[in-house]
Amino acid sequence: MFPRQCSNDHRLRACSAAIAAVATILLLLPASTSQAQILKTESHMFGPFYDNQSYSNTFSLLSSAAVHLGAIQVTPDSAGDVVLTNRSGRVLFKNPFTLWNDRATQLVSFNTSFLVNVYRPKNNDTPGEGIAFLIAPSLFSAPLNSHGQFLGLTNASTDGNATNQILAVELDTVKQEFDPDDNHIGLDVNGVRSNVAVPLTPLGFQIAPNGTRFHVVWVQYDGRRKQIHVYIAEQSDKDAPIVAKPAQPVLNSSLDLTQVLNRVSYFGFSASTGENVELNCVLRWNISIEVFPDKGGIGNALKIGLGVGIPTLVLIVACFVGWVLWLRRKNKESESNILGTLKTLPGTPREFRFQELKKATNNFDDKLKLGQGGYGVVYRGTLPKEKLEVAVKMFSRDKMKSADDFLAELTIINRLRHKNLVRLLGWCHKNGVLLLVYDYMPNGSLDNHIFCEEGSSSSSSTPLSWHLRYKIITGVASALNYLHNEYDQKVVHRDLKASNIMLDSDFNARLGDFGLARALENDKTSYAELEGVHGTMGYIAPECFHTGRATRESDVYGFGAVLLEVVCGQRPWTKNEGYECLVDWVWHLHREQRILDAVDPRLGNECVVEEAERVLKLGLACSHPVASERPKMQSIVQILSGSVHVPHVPPFKPAFVWPAVDLSSLASDLTASTTTTEYTPMNSNTHSIRVEFSDTSSPVSTKHTMH
Repeated sequence: MFPRQCSNDHRLRACSAAIAAVATILLLLPASTSQAQILKTESHMFGPFYDNQSYSNTFSLLSSAAVHLGAIQVTPDSAGDVVLTNRSGRVLFKNPFTLWNDRATQLVSFNTSFLVNVYRPKNNDTPGEGIAFLIAPSLFSAPLNSHGQFLGLTNASTDGNATNQILAVELDTVKQEFDPDDNHIGLDVNGVRSNVAVPLTPLGFQIAPNGTRFHVVWVQYDGRRKQIHVYIAEQSDKDAPIVAKPAQPVLNSSLDLTQVLNRVSYFGFSASTGENVELNCVLRWNISIEVFPDKGGIGNALKIGLGVGIPTLVLIVACFVGWVLWLRRKNKESESNILGTLKTLPGTPREFRFQELKKATNNFDDKLKLGQGGYGVVYRGTLPKEKLEVAVKMFSRDKMKSADDFLAELTIINRLRHKNLVRLLGWCHKNGVLLLVYDYMPNGSLDNHIFCEEGSSSSSSTPLSWHLRYKIITGVASALNYLHNEYDQKVVHRDLKASNIMLDSDFNARLGDFGLARALENDKTSYAELEGVHGTMGYIAPECFHTGRATRESDVYGFGAVLLEVVCGQRPWTKNEGYECLVDWVWHLHREQRILDAVDPRLGNECVVEEAERVLKLGLACSHPVASERPKMQSIVQILSGSVHVPHVPPFKPAFVWPAVDLSSLASDLTASTTTTEYTPMNSNTHSIRVEFSDTSSPVSTKHTMH
C-alpha cells in the first residue's frame, strides 16, 4: 500500500552500513579535509518595490502584509478604508537558508541591511507597536492575537517557548513593563522579552518621529565567533544611495544559532499595531549570506581527497550515502515546516499515531473507502480503544501540494466550532503521509438521500422527508452564517454542494470538506488563487469566471443551488422542459406562478406548501446573476426561520452583466493583495479554471467528497 514506507527500513539499514564504511575511510583523508569548508557568498537585493509588479514568487506576504505604494507594508498602510488598529503581519523571503552543516560544527555568517520608514499616520499621535527583522522556521502567518506588544512574533500562549525557533531584531515604539523605554532596539529569542535591549534616544535616533524619517539597519552575524552585531544610521532620502555603515554597533551579543533556530530557516520581517498605530514600511532590503556547497561539490571534494589510490567503489558508496542523506534531510525539512505550523495553532488538535490509524482502517483497505477526489481519499475506520468510528482523510497529490492542502485545511477547520460543521478530531504526519481525522457521519452525504439515483450503491432507496430536508438546509444556513459573520475571521467555503453536506445519526447537517475554504483578512472581501477558479460546475457563481475571486456572495450562490436541489430532488444541471439547468426551469415556473410544480414529486402531500414556496423563492434569490442582489446569510437564516419575508424575485431571470461592481472599490481591494489573495484577471491569456463535473458515476458523488 505504501512502498515508500516499506522501503525506508531497508534504505536506512543500507545507509547505516555505508556510513560506517565511509567514516573509516574519512579518517585516512589528509588533515586539510577535516577543516572547515570555505563557503561561497550568495547575495539578494530587493527594492525599489513597484505596485504593478507581482512579488508572489519572491515573498510570502502573510496576514495583513502587502506590497503597496513603493514599499513592503508589513502592517496595513493608510490608503483606502482599512482597519489599522490591532493588526499583525509577516513578510518572508521564500528562499530558505541553511544556517549550519550536518554536524553543527560550522555556522554560516550573514549580513542583512534594510531601509525602513516607521511613520505616524497622524503627527503627534503616539505610535505603536513596532517592526522586527525575523528569522523563522517556516513560511506561515503570525499566530492569532499576535498584534500589540507581540509584534507579529508570538502571542500570550506561545511567547517564550523554545519550540517557536525564532530570532528577531526589534524596533519597538511602545514601552511594556519589561522594556527600557518606548524607543529602543532589542534582540528577541523566541519571544518579545528582549535578551538585550538598547535605548536609542541617547544615541540620537527616534524610530517613529513626527514627519517622515528613514533609517538603515544592518544585522551582521559572525558564524565563526557566534556573535551578532546590529548597526543603525539615518538616511536623508529614500532614493539616495545607502549611507555607509557606522563603525560601532548599537547592539552586540553572543549568540549560538544552533541553540535557537531551525537549521533551515527563512528571513523576513514582522510587525504589529495596537490601539495606537504606525505604518511599518520596508523600502529596500539586501541579504548577503554564506552558503554550503551542494552535494555535487561535496562529491568533487571527496574525489580529490581520495585520489591517492582509494578504490572508485568507495566514491560510489559515498555518493549513494549523500543521496540518501539528502532525501532524509528534505523529509525532515518538510516535517519541520509542518510541525512548526502545528505548534502555532491555538489548541493544537490531537496527534494520532500512524500505526493507530493504519490499524483502524485495516491498512487503508479499499473496501473501507468512503470517497475519493482530486485531493485525496477518505476511509472509514474504528479506533479500538475509544470504540469510535472516524473518517480518515489521506492527502494524495504530490508531496509539496499535499503539504499545502493539509495545512490549508487544518489551519481553517481546527479553529472552527459550530454544531453544523464536521468536527476535526486530529491529524497524523508520518513518512510523508498526511492524514486528518474527522467524526464519522453514519448517514453519509445529503446527495445520497435526495437524488436516490438508480444504479448507485450509496444512494438511499427512500427519499428524505420534507421535515428532515428543511431541518438540514436550516442547519447549513446556520453554519454558513457562522463562517461569514460570526467567526473572528470571514471564511469562504468555496465548495457548497449536497455531496459536501454530511448527515449524522439524527440527520443533523454537518457542513464538511474544507479543502478549498479560505479565511479572509478583515479588510478583504474576496479570495483568489493563481490557479484560477475552484469548485464544481453548477455551483460556481457567474462572476467568478471573470474575477477569479471567491466571495461570501459566491458562497450564497452555491447555497442557492443546494436549496433548489434539496426541494426539487434534482441536480443543478438537470434539463427540464427544454431548459438547460435546474435554476432556469424553476425561474420559468415562478414566472408562470406554478413554482410548487418544482417540488420533488416523491414527497407527495408530505411537504409544507408555505415552507416549500419559501425555500424555492429563496433559492432563486440566492441564484441572482448579480452578486450584490443576493441576500446576506444573516437574512437567509431569518427567512428560513419564518421571521423575515423572502426578498422580491423578478418574474424573469435577470441577465448577467459584467462588470457589476464598482471597479474603483475593486481596484482599492486589489492594490494591497498578498500572495494568497493576489488578483488574477481572467482574459484570453489567463483563463485558468479548476472545476469538477459531477454525474452519477463521478467520484464526487460518493459519501465523502475530496478536493
